Amino acid sequence: MKKVFLLLICLCPAIFTAQSLKTVRDFFDKHSVGEIRINFPMTNWNEVLDSLRLYGEEMAIGKVILDGISYEGVGVRFRGGSSYPLGLKRNPFYIKLNYTNTSLHHQGCTSVTLSPALRDPSLVREMLFHEIAAHYMPSPRANYVKLYVNDEYLGVFVNVESIEGHFLRTHFGADTGPLFKAGVDYKPKGLPAECKQNIFGALEYEANLECYRQNFELKSERGWTELQELTRVLNYDLSKLEGMLDVDRTLWMLALNNVMVNLNSYSGARSINYYLYQDPNGRFQPIHWDLHLAFGSYKNTGQGSDLDLRGLQRLDPLLHADNPLKPLIHKLLSESLYRKVYLAHIRQINNDFFANGEYEKRAKALQSLILGPYTEDKNKPYSLEDFQNSLKITTGSRSRIPGIVELMSKRAAFLQTHPELTALPSNITEVGVQGRAKFEVQPVTAFRIHCKADRYPKRVIVYYRFQNQQPFQSAVMLEDASTATLPAGTKAFTLSIEAPSSDAVLEYYLMAENAGTVQFSPSNYFKAPYRVSLAELNK
Repeated sequence: MKKVFLLLICLCPAIFTAQSLKTVRDFFDKHSVGEIRINFPMTNWNEVLDSLRLYGEEMAIGKVILDGISYEGVGVRFRGGSSYPLGLKRNPFYIKLNYTNTSLHHQGCTSVTLSPALRDPSLVREMLFHEIAAHYMPSPRANYVKLYVNDEYLGVFVNVESIEGHFLRTHFGADTGPLFKAGVDYKPKGLPAECKQNIFGALEYEANLECYRQNFELKSERGWTELQELTRVLNYDLSKLEGMLDVDRTLWMLALNNVMVNLNSYSGARSINYYLYQDPNGRFQPIHWDLHLAFGSYKNTGQGSDLDLRGLQRLDPLLHADNPLKPLIHKLLSESLYRKVYLAHIRQINNDFFANGEYEKRAKALQSLILGPYTEDKNKPYSLEDFQNSLKITTGSRSRIPGIVELMSKRAAFLQTHPELTALPSNITEVGVQGRAKFEVQPVTAFRIHCKADRYPKRVIVYYRFQNQQPFQSAVMLEDASTATLPAGTKAFTLSIEAPSSDAVLEYYLMAENAGTVQFSPSNYFKAPYRVSLAELNK
C-alpha cells in the first residue's frame, strides 16, 4: 500500500504538469475550425432576435461556449444592414460577452462577430480579403467556426475580430479615440432639412453636425466634431489632410477594394462598410469591414446599372477619380503623388497575390479546411456542388455570383496591361546606414542613410520614426556626388537624420519617384520597415 501511495506522489507532479501544459485554442486559429455554442432559455430564439433587430438595439441574454470555455449572461443579437433577411436562423450574429458582466472577455476580446457569408457560395471571400489586406494595413483577424444554437448546428460561419478595444490597442496603441462605422442600421428621426440625402459614408462636408448621424454610427463616447473637421479638411483644405488622416493606409484600403472588386464599400454605390478610428496622434485610421460581397458578389458602382462579369473583370483602377461625390477618392487622386502611390499599391497587390495565382491556392486551402463541416450542414444556403464549383464558375441564375478564379484570373491580366499600371518603377538598391569608421574616435550621432535608384528617379523620400505607433515623418533625400560616376539613369542619394538620444532606434522606409510611378523599399514596409539602432552603428 505504501508503494502505491509513493507511486501516486511521484505521478502527481507529472499529472499537474500535463494539465498546466494543456493549451487553450487560439480563438482566431486559421489551421482548424473552432466551435461556438449559444444556448437560450427560449425555443423561438430566432423570432426573438428578429424582433430585437427590427425594433431596437437590445440583446437577448444567453450562455455561450467558445471552444469549450463557457460564459454566462452574454448578450446576443442579429446584426446587418438594409438587406437583413427576416425569418432565417443563419443570420449575422453579434455576441457581447461583457453585456451583464463588464469584466468578461475571451482572450482579450469582449465581443464576437459572426458572418454567415451570405451570397458567397465559396465561403472564402471574407477570409481571403482579410488575409490579403493584413499584408498592407491593419485588418481584423478572421477564421472559421462551427455554430450551434440550442444544440442545433447552423453551419460554418466566419469569425471576424470585432473593431473594439483589443483590436484598437493592438494596432494603434490605445482604444479611447473617436470610432465611427460608415453606414447606419437605424436612420435617426428629426434630422435638419438641410442635410444632404443618400451620401452615406462618402465623407462629404455638412455644416450641421446633426446631419452626420444619418450616415455614421458613433461607437465611442465622443467624436462628431472631429469627424466633421476631417470632412472639412478633405473637401476644402487638402494640404492639412495628412495631419488628420493616415493617407497611405487610406490609399491601401481603396486599392484593395478596387483590385478585389469590393463594391459593397466606399468604392461602390454606397460608401459604407468601413470604420474610422482617430488614433492617439490625431489621425483617422481606415479599417475594412463586412467583406462577404467582395470579389464581385455586389456589382454596382453607383454609376449606372450592375456590372456584368466582363465589367467586373475590367473594373477601372481609377474608378471615381473624377467623381466629386466620392471625395476620398476624387480629392486624393487629384494629387499627383497620391495618385502614383495608389496605382503602385494596386500593382503590388496584383503582383503579390493575383498575377502569380497565390490567391487561388489559398482559396482552395480554405475550402478544403471546411469541406467536412460544410457537408454536415443540413441547412446550407448553397449545394455542395455549388460550393465546390464556386471558385471556377458563376453561381445562381439571378444573383450571378462570379467564380473567384473566373473573375480574378482575367482581372489580374487586365491590371497587368492597363496603361496606368505599366510604367516601370525606379529600383532602389544598396540601402544602408553609415556606421562609425574603423579608427574613428567620435561616436556617430546621426543616421546617415544612403541608397541608389535607377530609371531616372525624380526624387527619393525617406519616411522615418523613432517610436512605434508614431506616424512616419518624411524628408527628401539629397543627390550624392557619386551620381556622376554611375550608369545613365541611376542616381545615388543620401540623407542625415539627427538621433534624438544616444540609444535611439530608427525605423524607416524609402520611396523612389520617377516620371511614371513610385517604388517602395522594403516592399513590405507596413510590417517590416528597415530598423537600425545608434548602438549598432557605433560598434
